[in-house]
Formats: sequence, C-alpha cells, structure tokens
Amino acid sequence: MELAQKLQQVSAWPKIEGPSVVFVLDARNRFELDLLRMWISNDAGSAATDATQVTLSLADDRKGIDASALLPELDAPDNTIIAPLRVAWTLSREVIESGPRLRDLLFGDPRQPNARRARNILANHPERMHLIAGQPDTLANLRCRYQHKYHRESRDNRASFAIFVARQAAIVLDIAERRLQGSRYKVPRYVAESLRANRSYNEAVERLASESNKSKAELMKEAAGYMKEMISTPSTFWLDVYARFNNFCLGLGYEDRIVYDQQAVEKMKALVRDNPTMLLWTHKTYLDGMVVPKVLYDNDFPMPHMFGGANINFAGIGYLIHRSGGIFIKRSFQDNTLYKLTLRHYIGYLMEKRFPMNWSFEGTRSRLGKLMPPRYGLLKYVLESCYANDLSNIHIIPVTISYDLIRDVEEYASEQTGRGKGAESLRWFVGYVRSLARPMGKVYMDIGKPVVLEKAPDPEDSLALSKIAFEVAVEANRVTPITFPSLVAMSLLGAAPRALTETEVTEDLNRLLGWAEARGLRISPDFNRSYAEQMDGLLGIMIDEGIVTRFDEGPEIVYGVAPEQQPVASYYRNTIIHFFVHKAIIELALAKASENARNAPIENFWAEVDNLRDLFKFEFFYSPTAEFHAQIRQELERYDPHWEDTLRLGRSGFTRLLVSMRPLIGHMSLLTYAEAYSVVADLTARLEPGDTLEEQDCVSRALKLGRQAYLQRRISSESSIGKILFKNGYQLLKARQLIGVDSPDLPDRRRALARELREILRRLEVIRAISMANRATVDYEAPKPDSALLESATQAVRSERSI
Repeated sequence: MELAQKLQQVSAWPKIEGPSVVFVLDARNRFELDLLRMWISNDAGSAATDATQVTLSLADDRKGIDASALLPELDAPDNTIIAPLRVAWTLSREVIESGPRLRDLLFGDPRQPNARRARNILANHPERMHLIAGQPDTLANLRCRYQHKYHRESRDNRASFAIFVARQAAIVLDIAERRLQGSRYKVPRYVAESLRANRSYNEAVERLASESNKSKAELMKEAAGYMKEMISTPSTFWLDVYARFNNFCLGLGYEDRIVYDQQAVEKMKALVRDNPTMLLWTHKTYLDGMVVPKVLYDNDFPMPHMFGGANINFAGIGYLIHRSGGIFIKRSFQDNTLYKLTLRHYIGYLMEKRFPMNWSFEGTRSRLGKLMPPRYGLLKYVLESCYANDLSNIHIIPVTISYDLIRDVEEYASEQTGRGKGAESLRWFVGYVRSLARPMGKVYMDIGKPVVLEKAPDPEDSLALSKIAFEVAVEANRVTPITFPSLVAMSLLGAAPRALTETEVTEDLNRLLGWAEARGLRISPDFNRSYAEQMDGLLGIMIDEGIVTRFDEGPEIVYGVAPEQQPVASYYRNTIIHFFVHKAIIELALAKASENARNAPIENFWAEVDNLRDLFKFEFFYSPTAEFHAQIRQELERYDPHWEDTLRLGRSGFTRLLVSMRPLIGHMSLLTYAEAYSVVADLTARLEPGDTLEEQDCVSRALKLGRQAYLQRRISSESSIGKILFKNGYQLLKARQLIGVDSPDLPDRRRALARELREILRRLEVIRAISMANRATVDYEAPKPDSALLESATQAVRSERSI
C-alpha cells in the first residue's frame, strides 16, 4: 500500500468536536515525526479547526517524562481536545514465524526501528507501517480524572498535571497499538512515576518520616532504589525473547504441545480481563515458571507478573525475567517498613490496572511430589494491597502444573537424605538446562475453579487468610491429573520389593484407573489406556531413566522398582496420593476395628478414622470434620450400601468389606509416612527423662536412625528417610505434647506413640498381604472369603518391632 493511501485510510483528526485540538505526537525520531505531521495535514477538511502539535517521547517508560512542551497548551479552554498519535510497526511474517533473532538483539526491536531502518521498511514493506490514534479526550475530563486521583487541583500543579496527561496519552496509544500487536503485549507503563505521584503512597511515606529520623526526601530517594530493584520493565521484544527461551527449555525434554483445556484457558482470560486476579500454581520444578507464561503467551493472554526469589536474579536470566514480567523480591524484609509499603503499593497498582499476578503459592518446589503447605507471605501482601485499594471481586485461580517425569527429582531425593542444595548461578543454570535434554514425556496444565472474594479480608484476620489458602490448595489437588507414570509408580511401589508381570501391571492399572473414573477424578485427557503399547513408550522412558527395572530373560517379562530408586518413584506416586488418602484411612480403620470386632465395632471404626486423620494432618489437606465423615460414608456405600450392618456382623463382616474393597491401596499410600513417623517416635521413645529435642536435632538424628532401621529392614524403603518427613513427624510430637513438656507420664506417652505406629505398620502389611492374595483373581468381582484370609494375613505379619 502506497504512503498516500495509508494517509487517507483513516483520519488523524478526532471525531469529537471542540474549538481546538492539541495533537500529542509520540515520535522516536524525525522520520516518524514527519509521517505524523503529513498525516495531520493530509485531511484538509479539518483546517477550520485550530490545532497545535506537541512532540513527546513516550517510548521508554524507564525514564521520566519530559512534559514541559505540554505546559503552554494546558491553559487552553476546558473543551480543548487532546489527541495522541503514533506510528506503529509490525513484524514481518518471517520474524513472526522464527521469533526474535540475534540481529534484533544487536540492532534493536524491528517494532521500534531507527529512522534509517524505518525508511527501508516503508519503502519495501509499507504494509508494516501503521498510523494509530489513541482515544482523544477533553482537557475538562482529564482535569476531573486528575483531581479524582490525586485530590488536588490541576491548575495549581501544572507540571504534575502535564505528566499525568502525557501518561494518559501513552496508555491510550498502547491500547490502540495492541489491536495490531496482540493482547499479550499489554504491559504497565510509567509505574515508578505513578507510584511517586500516588497520594496514598506519599501519605504513607510522610507518616513513616514522622516516625523515623529521616526526612520524606531521604525516604523517597531510598524508595527509588527499591522501585528500580523490584519493578518489572517488560517490553514487546523481551516478551518475545522470553517466550522463545521458554519454548527452547521445555522442548529439550518434553513434547511440544502442553496438555491443557482450551476452553478453560479462554474462560480464565475473560476473568483476568474483568477482575483483579491471581494465578497461584503448584511448584514441582524450575520449569513451572516457564509453563504458565508459555500457555498464556500462546493464547494471546495479557502478560502475568510473576514473583520470584532473589536467588534467581543472577546475571543473564535475572535480566531476561525482569524484562518479561518478573518481580524479584528480597528473601526477608519484615523489618524494612519502607520496602514493605513500596511493594504493597506496587502490587496494588498492578491489581487495580488488571495485570494478573502469578506465583507458586507453595513458595518452594515440592520435594516429595505432593502439595506442600501454602506460604502466606505473598498472598497476604497482595490481599493487603487489594484491601487498601478497596478492590472487589478478587479472583484467585489455582493452576496445577504436572509432568510425566521431572529432571529435579533425583536432586530432591538426594536433598532429603541430608545432602545440601547447590547455590543458583548462571553456571549452575547452564548445567541445569543441558541436563533437560532427555525424553521426559508431556507437560500438563490444569485450571481450577477460582476462589472469589467479594472484598479482601482485613489484614489482621489471619484465620481468613488461612481459609483462603486452604481453599486454593484443595482445588489445586482436585484438578491435579492422574498420569500414566504416577499410576505405574503407585502400582509397582505397592508390590515392592516384589516385581510384577506385564499382566499384573496392566490389571493394577485397570483397577486403579477404574476406581478413579468411578469417582470422577481428574485423569489426564490424553491418558492412553493401551497399556501394552505404553510399555515401550512412557514406561520405556522410566526404564531408561532407571526408575523402573525390566527383566525379560525369564519366561515372563517382569517390572519392578529397584530399592535405590524407590525415593524417586515415590515422588511420582505422591503427585496423586491425595486422591487415595480417604480410602487408605478406611482400610486401616477397618483392619483395626476387625481385631476388636465384638466391642462397639462402629464406634471403634470411627474413633480410628479420626485418629488417623489427626495422625497424618501435617501431610494432607482434609475437609472439615463433618464433611470428611460424609466423604468416608460415601466411599463405604460404594462397596456396601448397608456397610454399618455388615460391620456389626463382627470379624467376618469386617473381612468381607475389607477384602471387597479392591484395589486395596493403604500400603501404597501411607506406608512411607507411617514408617517415617515411626522412626521419629522410636527416636523420642529412647530419650531419657528430662531430655529435650529441637527440630533440627530431631531431623539429624532421625536421618541416622532411619538409615539403621532400613539396613535392619525395620522400614521397607529409603523413601521413608527424608528431612521433610521427619520435620512433619516432629510437628506431630509437638501437637501431642511429647516435646517441650515435663510430666511424669511423658516417657509412657512417647512409648505409646511408638507402639501405635508399629501397629499401623503391621496393619499396612496385612493390607498388603490381602492385596497380594487378591491378585490371584483376574475378574473384577470381589471374592467371597471368610475370615481365614484376614487371619492368615494377620498371623503372617504378627512379629513385633522392638524400640
């Protein structure tokens, strides 16, 4: 298209009427300025309207705006129209398909060409040049908005008002340009300048100055340093670079297509557009921070701002993330009031402008595979900002990120044995990226139902904060998909140390998957039920990684988990373990109640259910007690609508119900945690009267005792030896007042806990024995045994463990 046609395609003159027009020309160079002036003069029909032109540089929001050229025009009548204009440049088809290139890094973003490059583009590719007009407005409206925002008169603050008008011009021009470039390039502009001019922020700094020995000017200078450090400065070019970098890293080991629900992404997009929103995702690996931005970028989603720890802000990567929406915050700033209020106002600004925030609500990568307890810090600061800015309809959207296999798991298994974690650096990151270049299957992103807050809770309401975090965690667990590797790991660990034939593995997977489907659990949408075909697919990758062993020299092919790989396999099993906890508790409670079936069987059953719920409360998220009990009843009624009557039959009733509950999964789900807790309980039972035990000492000593117990085969797996498990075991000791108290019966209560856990381990072995006996039946009808099966299984594992 010729330049003349471009100039005539749309008028530069605003459609609203006024006595005069002030054109604000956002031009990077003389060539763009000439194009804009030609555009204005091209419409001769508007010559009757008085017009002036003001040239401003609005491209670089990291620098302050010099709006002095606007000052004379702001004394014009209120019905004067301010009309911003800009030249926009789009990418060539070649660059769109290839992504950013090295020459773009050297010579600059082709969407922001210098004068010489712009002339070449216009001469050879005129379709890439666009003349855009931002939404015009009257001086009266701009004065009114300024007064509403800052509570001061524009005529008495002319310099400040000029900067405000220039910022509004930049914003409406950006909105117009995004119609060409895409919504993914929506970025905040002039954030630091907006914060420094914010009335609420200034009042807070003034109060702090009056409480300290510093002047407001000193504090504002200090705050400017914090703003430079924390405020993200994204741009279209670096967003493209980050997208390509994410594609590269994820593509090293994973399939190109991330598995997600397109309809759910579109729904989330609409929510983010209309509401202040947080996207809180689960954290398994460093790659999580690439998955959410990739999916959103690919779907032309407004760029989310992501919180990150200062440990990732190292050379190269820190620069890239900071210019792609990353907000690096200090690890600890509880005693720095100025830093806290600056961060709070920055967050409030982003939420108010509908820029979605996203971060890992666990606060760290899950070292065990299951969801970690939420960290409240960032959620508290964001909600405080929403509260201070009186925002409404706040949407907190849980996002679950899952993988078939994860490179980091080997590191986690090593960490849990007590080995230290290496420090992050550019050299470390290069090595980490290189280690990704091996097949690891697929990546999954699932979106949960949002937790919607009509208003943010009072900042002092810690109970409300914990309830919100709990709701997010429960929903994140609900939408975690069951994947093939997680189900294989669960099956093989349930049989370990015994290996399973291919037929047995297939039967296990069918039973576990059928159980999940009957309950409407989230299953990976591309879960391939042709297990035999996957034996050389995903299972082949697990074999290549050494997680699963395969022996094919006998009459049948068998699969198992090598003892040294059980901590790694446990990680994958733990990603879905929350789905099975209720059933595992039922199985253990039935086994316990069956051993005293003549005395109040129903009451004994419920007592043990509540005891187990309390015992493992530091590992899993439960519903409130009444809802939890209803879920237990609902599960039992699936097997026997009259289960209470069946239990009243005594031992035979318990046995019938327990054996019919195929697949049995108590030993698959809870053995690791019961064994770890038994190590901590045994350690505590060995203490002399008056001895104290701190958490770090407990963990250190438990790691050694756990290693000894494993060598003695008093615990079955190295996966039961881990720092996090032992820390949670220590929390159990504190909850049961077995630490930090001095009472005559303390030694007896400590030994009682050790005996209780040994009994749980014995019952888990009973459940395992019944499960193995059930393998003999290949059909899906439950066998009709008498109590002999349970009795024989019980006798087989009757031996006591000594303290």
